[in-house]
Amino acid sequence: MRHTLPIAPQFYVTAPQPCPYLEGRMERKLFTALQGDTAAKLNDSLSKQGFRRSQNVLYRPSCAECSACMSARIDVSLFAPNRSQRRVQRRAEHLQRRATSPWATEDQYALFRKYLDGRHAAGGMADMDMFEFAAMVEETPIRSRLIEYEDDEGLRAVCLTDILDDGLSMVYSFFDPVLEKLSLGTYIILDHIAIALDLGLPYVYLGYWVPGSPKMGYKANFKGLEVYGDGAWQPLVDPSQYDADVHPLSNDPIAEQVARINLPDGRS
Repeated sequence: MRHTLPIAPQFYVTAPQPCPYLEGRMERKLFTALQGDTAAKLNDSLSKQGFRRSQNVLYRPSCAECSACMSARIDVSLFAPNRSQRRVQRRAEHLQRRATSPWATEDQYALFRKYLDGRHAAGGMADMDMFEFAAMVEETPIRSRLIEYEDDEGLRAVCLTDILDDGLSMVYSFFDPVLEKLSLGTYIILDHIAIALDLGLPYVYLGYWVPGSPKMGYKANFKGLEVYGDGAWQPLVDPSQYDADVHPLSNDPIAEQVARINLPDGRS
């Protein structure tokens, strides 16, 4: 009788490239493929350890001299909107939410292009065409949804969202940059908190919070925010206590990092 042994995920490291968050620095990522029957369990497990999904890849920062990037999530049981966030909720209460399967449309791509041109014209996604956009949305081996927000004028915002065993992971969101007064980026997070509460899920995963990066500073405004560092989730009490300084020994060697990763079957 032949027995098939489970194959442990293989981890790799990207070549250094310019950091999109902190000027003058180089980023490097630790990553593994997300595929097969165990994809959902692997995604759930590694998301709890600071990893993020992009199509069929899970990754987290592993820079040689910098450890500024920290995975962030909101403990929805501790969240309470502040005055500014309540204003955002009121201003955008006319929007209608619709959850669909992860299937790309021309309307979504048109909004995506408008968002990139208005907010990230020089970013790494600036040249994405419709086919690449469709791949970003549709190539998911796990349970994912597109959360669309629209009004009488049409589609206003979209978020690609993964449903984990302990929360919602906001993989990528985009919105109409012309509607700046609606603060749609903040509104999408607030609505995901509401969805998580309705589903009885304890967390909303936001991606990375980076001290010193203006792009990521808004995430610190959400009460109940936790960041992943030194192998554990910790409440973000005072954002000023974190720094983005460069240290030669910021991260352990890759082999040691991989050895400490807990896999779904109990292996590490």
